[in-house]
Amino acid sequence: MPGRIRKPAVAGQFYPASRTALTAQIEDCFLGDLGPGALPDLADSGPREVAGLIAPHAGYVFSGATAAHGYLALARDGVPEVVVVIGLNHGRGGLLSAVQTEGAWQTPLGDVLIDEDVAGAIAAALPGFSTDPGAFIVEHSIEVQLPFLQYVYEESLLFVPVMMAAQDMASARTVGEAVFHALGGRNAVLIASTDMTHYESAGAAHRKDGVLIKRIEALDPEGLVRERDQRRITMCGVGPVAATIVAAKACGAARVQSLAYSTSGDVMPASEVVGYYCGVIRR
Repeated sequence: MPGRIRKPAVAGQFYPASRTALTAQIEDCFLGDLGPGALPDLADSGPREVAGLIAPHAGYVFSGATAAHGYLALARDGVPEVVVVIGLNHGRGGLLSAVQTEGAWQTPLGDVLIDEDVAGAIAAALPGFSTDPGAFIVEHSIEVQLPFLQYVYEESLLFVPVMMAAQDMASARTVGEAVFHALGGRNAVLIASTDMTHYESAGAAHRKDGVLIKRIEALDPEGLVRERDQRRITMCGVGPVAATIVAAKACGAARVQSLAYSTSGDVMPASEVVGYYCGVIRR
């Protein structure tokens, strides 16, 4: 991987591969029927109350409008020093956990530089995690957040990619605590990348995801993992969400504002759907 630049894996699949088409689709996510109805206008002196964001990671045509609610909230909240994106490993390239500690990630909107200080501190606290950029090469859960971040923050963006393979509560707590300590009080935003129930009826998805959203709104990571496991709910990124809640609470977060919920059936009616949730964790 020359220059430790992680090239896009799902450009042209989950989102358009050209700058012009990608920008147009992002704007449609904000302005479309399922979106928040406004384009983001970055508030340089915003209150910086948002410690964390939970956002979906499906193709933009399905989940982008739901994610746009969260990115509008980030834009109105001001400019962080660093964004830590915690995603999962879907296992297509092996079940590694990883933190990339230098270089950049590339999208059709340009390169996103890694905050080497924060990334290095997180990696040092997670010795079992790979620091090889190749570990991320086919995983999309972090990648799909970046064009939205670039659209909102433009050149001011520094980020850290953290990919979790294990989805249990102990692993989530370890990652969340590592992220909190690595930030050292920095002005930061944490992003948890997850989709919700997979391939069930819309009614079942709403019911099951409603149970998990209540645990998220209660800032209860243990309850979230327990409900997901005991009820066998197919939320894929429970580890990143639990880790983000752990870290956000340690950073002073006190409440969750649920912003949007949808399913793929809202875009393309079908007997089986995937659920998408977006919410912000506020101080």
